[in-house]
Amino acid sequence: MSLRDDLAEVLSRDPRYPIQAYAFVLEALESTKIDKKKSRARVQPRGKAPKKGLAASRHVTGRELCEGARRLALDHYGLMAISVLALWNIRSTSDIGEIVYNLIASGDLEKTPTDSRADFDNVFTFDEALRRNYVMALDEVA
Repeated sequence: MSLRDDLAEVLSRDPRYPIQAYAFVLEALESTKIDKKKSRARVQPRGKAPKKGLAASRHVTGRELCEGARRLALDHYGLMAISVLALWNIRSTSDIGEIVYNLIASGDLEKTPTDSRADFDNVFTFDEALRRNYVMALDEVA
């Protein structure tokens, strides 16, 4: 089964976003979960068992996902990130929220009682987060 087959119902219900937009948000979600797990492992005291429940779960907040999407877009597309995301009709963090809540409505993602669609609104502006604050990392020349 392909991603397109899996998301056919979502795509037909809301044609604003192409399959690439959903693939990007799902990839951002996975990379954010991995980053969060690594971060939690670094702050875990030696010999202590990880906590149970939501704190130890793989739950990602709207803000965390938007930040993860920002990092992924910059890593993959650099200064072209705004243009690439715009091709997929992702022009703001609110669009990321629309995609996530489409996936929640279809049963492909789950939310907690404290999650809200508004968590994705105005997290940052794309111009500021993807262009103005862009720092180009250069490799050292030996």
